Amino acid sequence: MSHYEAPIRNPLILGNKSYHDVSNDIARPIESKANKMWWIVFTISLIAFLWGIGAIAYTIGTGIGVWGLNNKINWAWDITNFVWWVGIGHAGTLISAVLLLFRQKWRMGINRSAEAMTIFAVFQAGLFPLIHMGRIWNGYWVMPIPNQLGTLWTNFNSPLLWDVFAISTYLSVSLVFWWTGLLPDFAMIRDRATKPFQKKIYSLLSFGWSGRAKDWQRFEEVSLVLAGLATPLVLSVHTIVSFDFATSVIPGWHSTVYPPYFVAGAVFSGFAMVLTLLIIMRKVSNLEAYITRDHIENMSKVILVTCWIVATAYLSEFFVGWYSGSSYEDFVYLSIGAASGPYWWAFWALLICNGMIPQLLWFKKIRRSFIWTFIIALFINIGMWFERFDIIVINLSRGHLPATWTRFEPTFVDIGIFIGTIGFFFVLFLLYARTFPVVAQAEIKSILKSSGDNHKRNTEKLSNLVKEKREASKD
Repeated sequence: MSHYEAPIRNPLILGNKSYHDVSNDIARPIESKANKMWWIVFTISLIAFLWGIGAIAYTIGTGIGVWGLNNKINWAWDITNFVWWVGIGHAGTLISAVLLLFRQKWRMGINRSAEAMTIFAVFQAGLFPLIHMGRIWNGYWVMPIPNQLGTLWTNFNSPLLWDVFAISTYLSVSLVFWWTGLLPDFAMIRDRATKPFQKKIYSLLSFGWSGRAKDWQRFEEVSLVLAGLATPLVLSVHTIVSFDFATSVIPGWHSTVYPPYFVAGAVFSGFAMVLTLLIIMRKVSNLEAYITRDHIENMSKVILVTCWIVATAYLSEFFVGWYSGSSYEDFVYLSIGAASGPYWWAFWALLICNGMIPQLLWFKKIRRSFIWTFIIALFINIGMWFERFDIIVINLSRGHLPATWTRFEPTFVDIGIFIGTIGFFFVLFLLYARTFPVVAQAEIKSILKSSGDNHKRNTEKLSNLVKEKREASKD
């Protein structure tokens, strides 16, 4: 099936690439030794990860009293990080599933890394509720199964139980979707492998992929079915996370705007993280030909759209706080959160990082600049962390009674666990970049004829020759 593409579009694959060149470029990071830069980043990530393991072990051994929690603020840092990591895990499935259903070719250079990022981010998110239980060995109590306490069952009305179902479903569908897409790439590495052990491992991972027409037909069908399953999950998972707050009666949380606002915020932060990782990886893995300025620009446009959805949600919350005349809503949004409150620094970090800095993406030069988009994406991820922190800490720190007012200050254990999860995330991502093909070579080859640099030039030459002949025949 030939794909028509308008000649006005920029090529998505740069350089005069053949099918063999694509295979070589994508297999190179796996077949060659890691460079110095990879080892430096891996060592830093591993140290952070080990620090995090130490902090988690100390928490489980001593109890969650080692955190900066108190009687009033009993969620704080831990659930802030949980929501932040779930949000980051959103972009992968969106890039893969939704853009696959819409037949967007520009997803093909970036979808594999985005899917991997989703799975690794959901791993980090899943750690936090487990640690937050305190007695982690009783974690199975959240599952709807009989336990040693007889008739005690989980509360099916609780959004915290829905979280368990939503996130486990999201992780399993994302994992199957990611692995299915990897099968042709694993088979390519298997066929190129020279060491018997490597050949054996990749033949196991590729599930006997042979590349026959029947294999490709089933591959296409399964990909579309999984994309159809994953698309509602993109909306449902963060909607359910938002219900943790929206179904409560705490002023500032009890809000119907939370589900769409959380989903838009998740896509916003997820795309920013994909952008951050891809800009680093295109340099480290020498993939400049496959992750181009056009990929970066398209992702920047999605970030800009979701930024405005999030900004509208912020404005609507402030408007309702003012217009409703409720002293509690007014207090939450306009007194303690604003410039004069005790958390003014977190409030302004949120507005500047999420509202003002992304507006630079209106300028095409900035949107197409690797350095500028990288800096903006970093600020967005910082801003989205502060958004979750503000929602949880500011609302809980001021109750109805002044006697319950308190202030949250994280301890070194809180900070250690968070840094540990960032280290764990990068350890997983760096190991993935060394052992798995980071770009979907089969999909890249499918658009090489329509979106490759060389093919575009040849098409232009051909169209110019046709024009010249027509003009000559007229004369």
